[in-house]
Amino acid sequence: MSDARFEISAGFLPLLDSALLVAAREKGFAAAEGIDLTLVRETSWANIRDRLAVGHFQVAHMLAPMPIACNLGLTPLAATTVVPMALGLGGNAVTVSNALWHDMAAHGASGDLSPRAAGDALRAVVAERTRSGAAPLRLGVVHPHSGHNYELRYWLAACGIDPDGDVEIVILPPPLMADALGSRALDGFCAGEPWNTAAVLLGHGRVATVKAKIWRSSPEKVLGADARWCDANAEALSALLRAIHHAAQWCAEPANRAELAGIMAAPAYVGRPAEWMLPALSGHLVTAADSVVDVEDFFVPQAKAATFPWKSHALWFYSQMVRWGQVEHSAANAAIARETYRPDLYRTALKPLGAALPGANAKVEGALPAPTPVGSAGASLVLGPDGFFDGGLFDPDDLDGYIAAQRNLAG
Repeated sequence: MSDARFEISAGFLPLLDSALLVAAREKGFAAAEGIDLTLVRETSWANIRDRLAVGHFQVAHMLAPMPIACNLGLTPLAATTVVPMALGLGGNAVTVSNALWHDMAAHGASGDLSPRAAGDALRAVVAERTRSGAAPLRLGVVHPHSGHNYELRYWLAACGIDPDGDVEIVILPPPLMADALGSRALDGFCAGEPWNTAAVLLGHGRVATVKAKIWRSSPEKVLGADARWCDANAEALSALLRAIHHAAQWCAEPANRAELAGIMAAPAYVGRPAEWMLPALSGHLVTAADSVVDVEDFFVPQAKAATFPWKSHALWFYSQMVRWGQVEHSAANAAIARETYRPDLYRTALKPLGAALPGANAKVEGALPAPTPVGSAGASLVLGPDGFFDGGLFDPDDLDGYIAAQRNLAG
């Protein structure tokens, strides 16, 4: 019989960035906080959302924009969901078929993962296909309300490609992406690891660019939590956040990468070879059969306030929902997005640990060209660099201006 004080069930998808939850359980950090943490592997983000709504899960590994979409009423079945913690920064890539890469390379795409060079080459390929009457390229993302969808669209639009007119964007669960590329059902996709590495190692494609270069130090997955459960179980929530914090510290240690890759490779979690996990954990990204590119901060589990739920992240995602016609902009909707992310819950849980706690709840995104010490409670904190590849800035205090400017660029 368990002597745990708290029983918590969490849903997750088989992705490397579920590692913080997995390590919290497998390395004993949850148990040390008195938590019996049950992790349930799911097959789609829609299932995660729906099972949280009906009470099967109290918390879940979630796409960072998904709780906002739930609270804005953009999903058919959703509980009011809050984000008390992020689960790391980065971790995504854009992978294209070998045939598409061949065409892009003919137009100047290089192997250095430059978003600008890859995007300009892709624009040339799209124009060529349009002139010849070929069908639009089909690109996969994992969910309409995902960082993948918004970063892919941001990249395409900034490179002169209309995401809604020049290409076709379709939805597919991440574990199916590599096989879809291999069967030619897709020409490319944006997804989390290890599915880009899988596509390369299986011989299906090539990594064209990465999230860590499209928007450095950018958000990806979060801990989504049922708001009613959080209100009724503040002590259990704080214990869970402490456990994940300790797990993040463990995951961030280079000496633990091989063990973490082995844990994630288990059938209960990602269920694929450990060799598929190591490139993202080390930053030595396998981009092609004969190419490895070192990517600084490809996946960041703990440094740079990687687990802090910035309200500016929430508002940037909201701005993209507006930009691409998923929701109307209003002060009320912006407030819903802003209040979905809960740094107050994060601070309450982690202050006793002396963790680095940002002094602000939001920041200008894209403003730090270099690592920058910032004000914090507890341990010292360095943020950035955090630039968008096109030099853009997002000031959450000028949300209206940003949305208006992007609307004019939406094609």
